[in-house]
Amino acid sequence: MATTPHLELLSPAKTADIGREAVLHGADAVYIGGPSFGARANAENTVSDIAGLVEFAHRYRARIFATLNTILHDAELEPARKLIWQLYDAGVDALIVQDMGLLELDLPPIQLHASTQTDIRTVDKARFLADVGFSQIVLARELTLQQIRAVHDATDATLEFFIHGALCVAFSGQCYISHAHTGRSANRGECSQACRLPYTLQDSQGRVVAFDKHLLSMKDNNQSDNLRALIDAGVRSFKIEGRYKDVGYVKNITAHYRLLLDEILTERPELARASSGETYLLFTPEPDKTFHRSATDYFVNGRKEDIGAFDSPKFVGVALGTVTRVAGDHFDMEADAPLHNGDGLNYMHKRDVVGVQANRAQCVEGNMWRVWPNEAIASLPGLKPGTAISRNRDHAWEQALTKKSADRRVGVWMQLRDADAGFVLSLTDEDGVTASASLAHDKVLAEHPERAAMALRDGLSKLGNTMFAAREVTIDDAAARYFVPASQLNALRRDGIAALEAARTKTLERLPRKAPVEPPASYPDDTLSYLANVYNDAARRFYARHGVKLIDAAYEANEEAGEVSLMITKHCLRFSFNLCPKQAKGVKGVQGQVRAEPMTLVNGAERLTLRFDCKPCEMHVVGRMKKHILASPPPVSVPVTFHRKRPGA
Repeated sequence: MATTPHLELLSPAKTADIGREAVLHGADAVYIGGPSFGARANAENTVSDIAGLVEFAHRYRARIFATLNTILHDAELEPARKLIWQLYDAGVDALIVQDMGLLELDLPPIQLHASTQTDIRTVDKARFLADVGFSQIVLARELTLQQIRAVHDATDATLEFFIHGALCVAFSGQCYISHAHTGRSANRGECSQACRLPYTLQDSQGRVVAFDKHLLSMKDNNQSDNLRALIDAGVRSFKIEGRYKDVGYVKNITAHYRLLLDEILTERPELARASSGETYLLFTPEPDKTFHRSATDYFVNGRKEDIGAFDSPKFVGVALGTVTRVAGDHFDMEADAPLHNGDGLNYMHKRDVVGVQANRAQCVEGNMWRVWPNEAIASLPGLKPGTAISRNRDHAWEQALTKKSADRRVGVWMQLRDADAGFVLSLTDEDGVTASASLAHDKVLAEHPERAAMALRDGLSKLGNTMFAAREVTIDDAAARYFVPASQLNALRRDGIAALEAARTKTLERLPRKAPVEPPASYPDDTLSYLANVYNDAARRFYARHGVKLIDAAYEANEEAGEVSLMITKHCLRFSFNLCPKQAKGVKGVQGQVRAEPMTLVNGAERLTLRFDCKPCEMHVVGRMKKHILASPPPVSVPVTFHRKRPGA
């Protein structure tokens, strides 16, 4: 018998408190970093804080996934193993991992999810990860609908896909530029974000193609219009990026996708939500009002030209209007929407975003507004009539999100019936969980039975301070004849709700750990380069056990002295500037004259070579490790004594 497909909305949480808000605003699951070994080094939480979040989320049948998705040094394996057991004991539902060495350790029976850092772009890689014990796999953001469908058809793993948030330009797990230049490894949670820097692009003859642009900075992911197509392609977990984001972002974006997915669930009864309850929003979600770099659906519907945020990696916000007049201490503007005191405004001047804080904003007439900025007018370069103004902080809207902005209730059906010694309240929630409570009470016939029955129904329906909402309250005929004091009825209701919450906790099953296939599945290749990120002996044993014969060390081992690919990207600057041989194909007078010759990115004294692999349509950003980093010990987060290997050892 086929099971009903469940759709999971997966939200990020920098802290446990943000995780609670994600659940209240509609998340079916939350992913959060523990005290160490997460791919966001500054988004760490104690195990006790995570345990509190687990307890809260499980009330709604929502799940908590802990991120342990960095590559690990040998000295870190035992601390990581101990942490995993602590997270399991705290009730964490699944572990998101990158390092295959963890699968060689003595782990608890916790469900495993393959991080996007494992670089899942092919059917063979996805099938392998499913075969070695991963229940859920996070696909590369660069996949098309057709590629996602192919993975779905070839594996039984649940497919997870990023639907919103920041985009790393490189394939996840395949970016080494941060480590090469600063010693801070993206694969160890310390990315220096070289992709957000400005670069000048030169062709093979040194001619400038683009000057001082953020050429590796992508717009932000937004799959709002593609959810139905992603479902049809086989995606079941819809992931929002943002473990560094603030609570307003998480509230807003979670609520936005909750509404969209609920609409789809209403249309398609063959699908179901992955957790319990209904979310009641006290605001209208607006994705454009929280941090973004404009929007793209990336490669889901094929390659597009306009995916880069080349002008600025900052949050410019939404176009608001145009300056009409500049005075000594204020400026006037024609605005498309009302302004508020404290709004954050900005405009482009040459290549820079200039920020303006609206100290006071006043409507002059109609859509004409006068703004007195915090900054002196003379200090705002290029501000003049005709300047386009954007708003990246709507003060009034953001203030509303600092208050209670959502509630979540689980539906419950209640029945009061007569019993020999008093009354029995039976409860059944929307998940089919049942509980009951009894009230021993002398029975007193009501003088007005109809009013008494109404009072009983109203009293039992008062669930305001609980997580439940009464869908229906029935009073059987025998019970309806009696008068029950409000204090006694309230106590019965409280006892019933407490019993139901306890029953929900007791009946929630842990997610199962998937058993690997036997005999062990063979890895798709028998040779691994530094791109496989093998950083410890346990990972080497894992790959050897799965048929790999030659295994190079991870880039972070500081053994790659020459030029290598520091980034591998689907984003192609030749394509962005109409210099792609495939774009020239069939163009009269151009065909055959455009070749994918190397290009160069320049940032100050830094020069990076771009090489183009046209068959898979990929760009390689090539460079070498800084000498002082090459000579330093490999990074590790615990005390360890290093012995530098002899050359050739």
